[in-house]
Amino acid sequence: MNLEGRKIIVNKSSKDLSELLKSPENYKGFMPDGLQKFETREDGFKFGLQGMPEIALKIDEVTDEKAVLKSASSSLDFTLTATLKSLNENQTEVQMLFEGKFNPFIKMMVEKPLQNFINTLTDKIEAYK
Repeated sequence: MNLEGRKIIVNKSSKDLSELLKSPENYKGFMPDGLQKFETREDGFKFGLQGMPEIALKIDEVTDEKAVLKSASSSLDFTLTATLKSLNENQTEVQMLFEGKFNPFIKMMVEKPLQNFINTLTDKIEAYK
């Protein structure tokens, strides 16, 4: 299952954005409303949203071109990647990409909430100052 967020322009350099995305505590500001739990770990974070199970993410790789988060749970196999394309020294194009391996039943249950989550992350990153 692959999902995409819309492409946005962020008024930060790709280097500044990648530095921001290396730190687990910075992800709290991108979480949707309804956040009920947020815990940082050395290499990632765990969060809980109203009406959804808790999700643990590991920050797998962060460069000036992308930030890759992977599921920290062996029962869910997915990655969430933010592509970072430098437009100039103060602007970066960002797009969220989700890739998950789910059985058809799970896919049916999680596809719409995940797309909403990606859309909210995109909106929050776009509004980030």
